[in-house]
Amino acid sequence: MATLRDIRRKIGAVKKTQQITKAMNMVAAAKLRGAQQRMEGFRPYAGAFAKMLGNMAGRVEPESHPFFQQAERVERVGLVLMTADRGLCGSFNVNLINTAVKFIREKEAAGLEVTLICVGRKGRDFFRRRKREILAQYVDVWNKFDFSNAVTVAREVMSAFLTGGVQEVHLIHSSFINIAIQRPQLVQLLPVKPAEAEEEAGASTEYLFEPPMEQFLEYLLPKYINVQVYHGFLESSASEHAARMTAMDNAQSNCKEMINTLTIVMNKARQAAITKELMDIVGGAEALKG
Repeated sequence: MATLRDIRRKIGAVKKTQQITKAMNMVAAAKLRGAQQRMEGFRPYAGAFAKMLGNMAGRVEPESHPFFQQAERVERVGLVLMTADRGLCGSFNVNLINTAVKFIREKEAAGLEVTLICVGRKGRDFFRRRKREILAQYVDVWNKFDFSNAVTVAREVMSAFLTGGVQEVHLIHSSFINIAIQRPQLVQLLPVKPAEAEEEAGASTEYLFEPPMEQFLEYLLPKYINVQVYHGFLESSASEHAARMTAMDNAQSNCKEMINTLTIVMNKARQAAITKELMDIVGGAEALKG
């Protein structure tokens, strides 16, 4: 049985861990507030932009821009994976990586090759250990990221697609549902997929372009890719902070339970030690009487 000193040392260590998890919880909550505001402010714009481009893709000729053209034969697929740079955020990184692994296996089963673009240290390290080809990697971009980081990633994506290095590009990022729920989301960036046919009145809208269509699309489509990548950044950032806050809250609860359990064990050990001393005293007194 552990001595009283060992138990007290364990209780002290757990209390220190509890203080650390409490501080991390407060930091994650503070960061989540700002990240959630940015994400919720940008989400309607990104959704409307994607809907508009989807409708446009179904009403213009694919030859009007390379981003609308589906390759006759797809041999290589690009995958942009967004994970965190740090851990201690529950199953956040694991869920994203598992989604990427499932996607890669499905594509390879169909005879396609997958090229990775990793945003975040955790995903990069996972696939680097497994000797996967990584076209580009971006780490340490989550603490102070802005739109320029999304533009850098999007430029790499568009370059690989236009040069024929990949014939499709997909994006995996975390979608923020609420503080307790964050789900991985798979989005096809390129080529731009036409929106599903709608039977509503006015669904057959025709677009009039000014300036000419080719010039307009040359300006608009790169902006669309930038916006979708930046939207992934915002969603993943809010999801990471929410997952870390939840994980640290659970860790605090576990520390509290552990402290209570160790305190009970310590009290039992102290009571047993006192009982033993009393028995020694009583035994010595009886021996003297004899």
